[in-house]
Amino acid sequence: MPTLNTIAPPPETNVRTPRRTRVTTSATLLNPFHVQARPKMRFGIIGLGHWGPNHLRTFNSIPDCEVVAAADQSSARIDRLRASAPKASWYSSHEQLLADPDVDAVVVATPTKTHFAIVEAALRSGKHVLCEKPLCTDSREGEQLVALAKEQGLILMVGHIFLFNSGILKVKELINGGSIGSLRYISAARTNLGPVRSDVNAAYDLASHDIAVFNWITGSEPIEVQAMGAAFLQPGVEDVAVITLRYPGNILASIQCSWLDPKKVRQMTFVGSRKMVCWDDLALSNPVAVYDKSVESNREVTDYGDHLRLSMFDGDVHLPKVATDEPLKAQAIAFQKAVREGRADRSDGAFAVGVVRVLELIEAALKRTTNQARTTGA
Repeated sequence: MPTLNTIAPPPETNVRTPRRTRVTTSATLLNPFHVQARPKMRFGIIGLGHWGPNHLRTFNSIPDCEVVAAADQSSARIDRLRASAPKASWYSSHEQLLADPDVDAVVVATPTKTHFAIVEAALRSGKHVLCEKPLCTDSREGEQLVALAKEQGLILMVGHIFLFNSGILKVKELINGGSIGSLRYISAARTNLGPVRSDVNAAYDLASHDIAVFNWITGSEPIEVQAMGAAFLQPGVEDVAVITLRYPGNILASIQCSWLDPKKVRQMTFVGSRKMVCWDDLALSNPVAVYDKSVESNREVTDYGDHLRLSMFDGDVHLPKVATDEPLKAQAIAFQKAVREGRADRSDGAFAVGVVRVLELIEAALKRTTNQARTTGA
């Protein structure tokens, strides 16, 4: 994705600030703003590299949405996409797009380290924001963006796309329904050969997906974080990381992530006290499998002493029906709904800051283990 300028927003005289009435309740409700009067909600896409074109296609495919503007510093990228939105305005900077009065909401699909400045400028320009994950690299900056969105009466959502994945939704349904018993541990593997990034490491790029799912399903953030990784291709940018998390209720979780691996893997396993669930994003026809397997431990006191008895149950494998909805489109519809209704039902700014907090702890753990290895000469 392109690296857009991350300078301060244009002067107030160049920024359109819509009239609105703030309503502060348990959730900040959308003010009666000009979106309501338009037959279509109008979107701008900032960044036309990897994900930007997908957002453009997706929002234009929703009947009451329209992409009316897009921005990228690369004229070649703009030229390639003009035909996909012939009526849109095309800009070479995000500042120009944010000054466009026809834009109600924006998607920020630029490199992670540019997110804070661009999202802040968008909110100050009166635009609702859907930002690609992670929201930023500093949780304190993330908290500032959440506070600013609330102050402005605007929606801030972050593209933790697996929260809109039908398979993950099914897993959450099974866990919440109690069919697998109490959750004991979770494991995740997310590997592939590329794409390699230079702005963030593999933990920020890949593990952020798994952390978002873990936090969402457990309804909490981890209370303990450990991590180890290695940078082989670029100094200081870990290509591989192995992460261990402990959540409240003694739920253990592990993540293996790498963009330096021969095989593409997108899998999670959820082990409960009664059943176990596996999710495989690459198994398109049956992404979720429920294993009727469990182990129970009981202590027995006999004349010969105290004994531990383990009882293993190995039953059938059930493949529940899972919808085939496109996650990116489901996310886009959820964002549009959030803007219309004034609240996001998942992946809002506050949730996204929680993910960033975990990533910060992982980053610190990676640096500690790297420094220890250097000290010991490993």
